[in-house]
Amino acid sequence: MGKYDKLLLKILRGASDADISFSELCHLLKKFGFNERIRGDHHIFTRDGIEEILNLQPKGSKAKQYQVKQVRNLMVKYKLQLEEKGEK
Repeated sequence: MGKYDKLLLKILRGASDADISFSELCHLLKKFGFNERIRGDHHIFTRDGIEEILNLQPKGSKAKQYQVKQVRNLMVKYKLQLEEKGEK
């Protein structure tokens, strides 16, 4: 199981939303095909076929709990999955 698979499981479980690294969350969203635009400390993620826009800001080195929940809800709503190619 790869690094991002483990992070995805951690997010989907929802038991440790306060302990998700902001940079890892951003990398995970890029792996899911999201485009990132940065304005100051706001990281704005969009993706074709997904209506919602994610606007994430770090809280120190961690992601904010409510924003991890937004990411989780989006993954569940659109049934997003990581592609298996080259993942280690």
